[in-house]
Amino acid sequence: MLEPQPYTLNAPAIVIPTPEKFEPGKVRVGLLLPLSGPRAGLGDIMLKAAQLALFDAGDDSIILLPRDTRGTAEGAAAAAQSAVDDGARVILGPVFSTSIRGATPIAREFGVPLIGFSTDRSVAGNGVYILGFTPQQQVDRIIGFAAANGRSRIAALIPYSAYGDAILQSLRVTANRRGVSVVQVERYEEDEQLLYDPVRRLARYDRRQAELEAEKQALAGMGDDDDFAQELLTSLSARDTYGGLAFDSVFIPAGGAMLRALAPLLFYYDVDPRRVQYLGTGLWDDPGLSREPALDGAWYAGPPPESASLFRSHFQNTYRARPPRVASLAYDSVALVAALLRQNPNDPFGFQNLTNPKGFAGIDGVFRLGTNGVAERGLAVIEISPDGTALIDNAPVSFTTITVTPAQSLESLQNN
Repeated sequence: MLEPQPYTLNAPAIVIPTPEKFEPGKVRVGLLLPLSGPRAGLGDIMLKAAQLALFDAGDDSIILLPRDTRGTAEGAAAAAQSAVDDGARVILGPVFSTSIRGATPIAREFGVPLIGFSTDRSVAGNGVYILGFTPQQQVDRIIGFAAANGRSRIAALIPYSAYGDAILQSLRVTANRRGVSVVQVERYEEDEQLLYDPVRRLARYDRRQAELEAEKQALAGMGDDDDFAQELLTSLSARDTYGGLAFDSVFIPAGGAMLRALAPLLFYYDVDPRRVQYLGTGLWDDPGLSREPALDGAWYAGPPPESASLFRSHFQNTYRARPPRVASLAYDSVALVAALLRQNPNDPFGFQNLTNPKGFAGIDGVFRLGTNGVAERGLAVIEISPDGTALIDNAPVSFTTITVTPAQSLESLQNN
């Protein structure tokens, strides 16, 4: 297992090229990011991640052309046009699906492949690829693992949002394919003050409280002489509910503040994580969750934790800042460009090379770009504990034979 170690390398300063023409023999790569506006902080970090990948690759033939999308479709269209005008042979980014839609007509007009960082499948195809972790793949991985481990009755707490709609559709398709039942779904507004009722309904708390009172009355009616009844009555005095639940696992595709609010509420309403398996997605990839008692023993699908941890350590030691999860996509996209150039310098960004079925290996694990434009990823299953996280089901290490291993450049740096 790789362990994150300090790095002593000095990454290059972030320099945004001017529109001047570059010398022949260089490969120009457009990088479309929100470098101004409300998401400028994210854009800056992703630019740093891309520069770090370029530095690690050691390929001085690649010139990044960062262009500011301003986080809008119009800004992305102008950024794509600028990158193409300056000779970009491939475009990396933008981050958001609206920006990808803005940049797509320009990329297609000039026949330049675009590799975006969104998870929205609807923007992919016909020369546009997305590297993001799609909800469908995460749902399939965690539900499939749960089914293989005897969990056959699933409940779910899903937000009212486009993301929630996609998750719910994926859950139903996956459950049908995996032979498990979705026995209950509760939707919720993404407001912490409005979570109580959906969680209470999912827990069937009022009914189970009524069943507890009925059982207590029945036992009390057996009289003081019935020692067994009195013993049971005493044991019930410490309980809030009585009777089982219709489900053996609960799927919570939320992260951040929502997850930190939902998990304790489930526990409060007597959905005991010792009896009901909590399940999640890559949104749970947050080291701070080990401090949440209700998530002790919970499972989620995500990228292999060793290499992701190594990247975080590498980035932090270089830039003295903690990268958000999405920063790894910018790193892997540049590493992918370098790998494609090594494989086939004459036609690195042709359709056959981009969609190589053997796939690639990055810091987020193995992936391959499908002919439909969606990245297929190999995901691990991870368990949360008070001591951190533990890998309980490995991600695949290849689709057939790994042809490129940009993640190994990090390991090499560690060992040098």
